[in-house]
Order: sequence, then structure tokens, then C-alpha cells
Amino acid sequence: MSSNDQDSEQPHPGGPPVPAWLRDLAAAASKMEINPLAQPPAHGGRASAVLVLFADQAPGADQAYPAAPDAGPQAHPAATAANRFDLLFIQRSADLRLHAGQPAFPGGAIDAADDGPVAAALREAAEEVGVDPAGVDVVGTLPELFIPRTGFRVVPVLAWWREPCAVAPVDPAEVAAVERVSVSELADPATRVMVRGPGGYLSPAFRVKGMLIWGFTAVLVDRLLALAGWERPWDTAKVIDL
Repeated sequence: MSSNDQDSEQPHPGGPPVPAWLRDLAAAASKMEINPLAQPPAHGGRASAVLVLFADQAPGADQAYPAAPDAGPQAHPAATAANRFDLLFIQRSADLRLHAGQPAFPGGAIDAADDGPVAAALREAAEEVGVDPAGVDVVGTLPELFIPRTGFRVVPVLAWWREPCAVAPVDPAEVAAVERVSVSELADPATRVMVRGPGGYLSPAFRVKGMLIWGFTAVLVDRLLALAGWERPWDTAKVIDL
């Protein structure tokens, strides 16, 4: 599915329509380059999907492009409130066999009954934290990515939370916490570090709201920030060991 497959131009009852900046981001992300290490193999791997869910913390205001927090005086007025746009994250339970304790986007394996990755991502978000699919507008899907350590083939589903609802872990044995993290927090150089994982592999990470977002999720956030033009210079020499 591409961003053009959705009728995002039309207003939706009960909430604002998909903003133009998110349609632009979906179009750019659908063609993003994939690191060779994240290229899915020709065969094998478990098909899965995650929901990359953007929301507006100030619905009703002008949906300007969320410029960097240090945007100059000529920036659109909404640039002074860049933290109004956020992303939904979960923190997985420490007792899980895979990805224990890790922050992540809502999501999971695509079941046989799911009608593809979009349906799977929406179902998982509902089952994990209570997101109502009726209040979500899917904007597009990103290229499938591979997580070698766990063997998951992941399709990120980019979406707009038109009607945000209260969310919380549905099953604490699976999800320990839920957080909405603003674009400005993620783009803040002070929150950004590199992490050194097993084998010495370095990758970007984010320290926000008491969480260390790393691995697949952090790499995806890093790419979205760059594609959207939100990335700010940060110290890539700041490395912490997992």
C-alpha cells in the first residue's frame, strides 16, 4: 500500500484528516534505502508488522509541518509547539522470551486470519494497548525489514491517530508500559546516543521518558527523523554498552 492508496485528502468525522507532512513522509519512507543487514532473505523468517502511529496533542490547531524545536523566527507558528506531534511506543514485559523489556512500536506476528500487515498491525495495537482501529487512518507501508537476531520480517505501517483514545497495557504479561513520545523529544540531540550491542555492532538509540529505545525500533525512528527533515546534529561519539 502506498500513501496514494488512502483517501487522506478528505476530512474525517471525529478528528482531523491526515496532515500533508505525514503524507509526504509516507511517500519518502516507502522508497527509503535499506541497510544490507536489514534486507529480508529470499526465504524464511516470520512475517510481522508494527504500527508507527503519529498523533496530534493539540487537535484543532494548524497542522503545520513539525519543524525542529530551534526553528527560526520565520518558521510557521506551529514550529514553536513541535512537541504537539508524537509517536506511540510500548515497553515489552521483562518476562517475554523475545525482545524482553524493550521499547517498541505496537505490533507482532501476522496471523493467518489477518488480511496482511495493515490488519495485523491494527489488531496487535488493539490487543496490546487498546488502540481503537476505527480512530486510525493508515497512510502507507514501508519496505519490509529483517531482524536477524529474532528472524522476524517486519512491515512498518505508518498511520495517523485521528481520534486518540486512552491506552494502557491490556495484558501486563506482554506489555509493561505505554508512552507517547513527542517528535521534539526524539529529535533533541540530548536524548540521542549510540549503543554497542553484542558483537560490537553500533546503532542509534534514544533515551526518553525513562526508556532506552534501541535496536530495530530506534533504527526506524532514526530513518524517519532524517527523511522528514527533523534530524538535528547530535554526538554520535556518545556510546553506551548494552
